[in-house]
Amino acid sequence: MIEAHSLTKKFGAKTAVDQVSFTVRPGLVTGFLGPNGAGKSTTMRMIVGLDRPTSGSVKINGKAYRESHAPLHEVGVLLDAKAVHSGRSAYSHLLALGATHGIGASRVKEVIEMTGLDSVAKKRVGGFSLGMGQRLGIAAAMIGDPGTLILDEPVNGLDPEGVVWVRELVRYLASEGRTVLLSSHLMSEMALTADHIIVLGKGRVLADAPVAEMVAASTVSSVRAVSPQAGEIARLLVSPDVSITSVDAQTLEITGITAAAVGEAAAAAGIVLHELTPLKGSLEDAYMNLTADSVEYRTGAYDPSQTATQTATNSEVSR
Repeated sequence: MIEAHSLTKKFGAKTAVDQVSFTVRPGLVTGFLGPNGAGKSTTMRMIVGLDRPTSGSVKINGKAYRESHAPLHEVGVLLDAKAVHSGRSAYSHLLALGATHGIGASRVKEVIEMTGLDSVAKKRVGGFSLGMGQRLGIAAAMIGDPGTLILDEPVNGLDPEGVVWVRELVRYLASEGRTVLLSSHLMSEMALTADHIIVLGKGRVLADAPVAEMVAASTVSSVRAVSPQAGEIARLLVSPDVSITSVDAQTLEITGITAAAVGEAAAAAGIVLHELTPLKGSLEDAYMNLTADSVEYRTGAYDPSQTATQTATNSEVSR
């Protein structure tokens, strides 16, 4: 279990993490989300003692990480997969890491096989692709068979097979009763992997809830109705509690009423329906709604006409 209490970190005048409190429980995959600059990496670094909190505390299984006598056996960490001597082979790196805790070659071979690095185990890490580097980082995190895993963007650079493998691995580890904290920017993958979500924004906790509960609280369900008589359906459903948006001549998106109620009303009025689909909010929708005011680096909308105009102008100037 990971427990943070009023965790705060300041860098000069900037407060990176501001009074953050949460609990990461065993037996669940807990997703750790937030925009760039939200304080996720700083929080994870404080959990494992790489940054000292300005105030507050964070403990793993009741004690600070620095108090652990055998950290590799207690906590597996992947924060920066590139933090490996580029001249070493994957095998040598893991063997040296294991030696600090009396972990021998047999366990090194196990984690190499587990992470699919067999064919490159004797090659220099400096020549690894991003995906192979991630696999090596996960192997290093797993070498001590720890009860707690903290993984920052573990699927970064992995191919689809690797992404599925990480998903299945962390869910299996959680099913064994381990504590798993997983950071990722891939909302679709987090929706498939996580049981519980913690969202940071501008250094504060914006949400801390099970995935389904967070989605339900932060999104609005709607109904898509497709009919050649869309206008008649819209007039039929007019109500202060119902909102209707016309997507095209035959398609409506309706909120404030269930699909069953729309279908029953259409049937009673003799209106033909070609499609009637309940639309539920996604984790991505919930995340975007929660962090709308917490994005530090915001990009503008892409307008291809502006790009074309600028290109033409530059061409004229270059002449």
